[in-house]
Amino acid sequence: MSLFSEASTPGLSPVDYERKLAARDKTIDVLKRRIAQEARHSHATPFAILEQNVGLEKVVARKTMELENERHELEKALAELRLAQIQLLQAQKMESIGQLAAGIAHEINTPTQYVSDNVGFIKGATDSLLKLLNAALALADVARDQMADDPAMAEFDTMLKRTKIDFLRRQIPGALDESLEGLEHIARIVAAMKEFSHPSKNVKEMLDVRDVINTTVTVARNEWKYVAELETHIADNLPQLPCLRDMVGQAILNLVVNAAHAIADTLQEGVKEKGRIVISALQNGEYVEIRIQDDGSGIPAAIRDRIFDPFFTTKAVGKGTGQGLAIVYSTVVDKHNGKIRCESEEGVGSTFILQFPLNCRTEDEPACK
Repeated sequence: MSLFSEASTPGLSPVDYERKLAARDKTIDVLKRRIAQEARHSHATPFAILEQNVGLEKVVARKTMELENERHELEKALAELRLAQIQLLQAQKMESIGQLAAGIAHEINTPTQYVSDNVGFIKGATDSLLKLLNAALALADVARDQMADDPAMAEFDTMLKRTKIDFLRRQIPGALDESLEGLEHIARIVAAMKEFSHPSKNVKEMLDVRDVINTTVTVARNEWKYVAELETHIADNLPQLPCLRDMVGQAILNLVVNAAHAIADTLQEGVKEKGRIVISALQNGEYVEIRIQDDGSGIPAAIRDRIFDPFFTTKAVGKGTGQGLAIVYSTVVDKHNGKIRCESEEGVGSTFILQFPLNCRTEDEPACK
């Protein structure tokens, strides 16, 4: 049985793979010791010993090459297994978040709804009261000439000054409008979080890409709003896409967060206060193409070929795990049979292009519904 077939055996853990790697490394040492022992105990002529050693060295060289190839295959299998475990944990986490989000949405939406209804009622009542107040002030202006010496009129004018009625008439309607807008924003955030974390259960569904982009932008707002202006350009005639909704949302989220971090590294007070992130989507032949563009620090040419490798990161320890782009790649290429590429220039910015096929092939892809 080849090493690769062993590495593909179901149920093996990363510890099993690491143990196999260590065992393979010992094989070469055993072969070398065997050569040395045979040379010490042999009574053959020097030429025969030399001929035997040359033959054994060829065997060792061949075995070394085979073991090195197998080591690479095993290391690749180990990295793939680790990534699969990460994706499984991510899927489980997303499902848990989805369950929590549903409950949180209910808990927040219920009070938000009745607060919104009450503020709406107060706004309507305030409009009526302001109309009545305007009529009363007009009446007071008429009566003031006739009641100039009346203490009641003097007290009324004093109260008008104390209450700063003109200021209140200007500010109350705006304050109520802002309150209603804030409540609507809360509702949108909760709805976006619930929609974003809804688990797909490995079943593809027809998706409006505009919805998933807008939802992801809302969820990631806290990451980009302080460092960048974000624009979306989505084609009006974009067809629905068969995909795993939660994984596509996660891929876009990872790229938006990366873009925000790349821009943050370039900001300088008085020189560059904010950057720019542009998310666009259009149909490109048989694909839906999503682009995430930023004007951040860009990716050095020396590492561009490695950015999608599992566990590869240039961030400081504790700030990056090297999983984000690997998961993006797996989502696009492995889960959807799509294509992904990166165009980047150091010091200028980066653009990630994701292409998802519009056809859904149930034979070798997750099921569609």
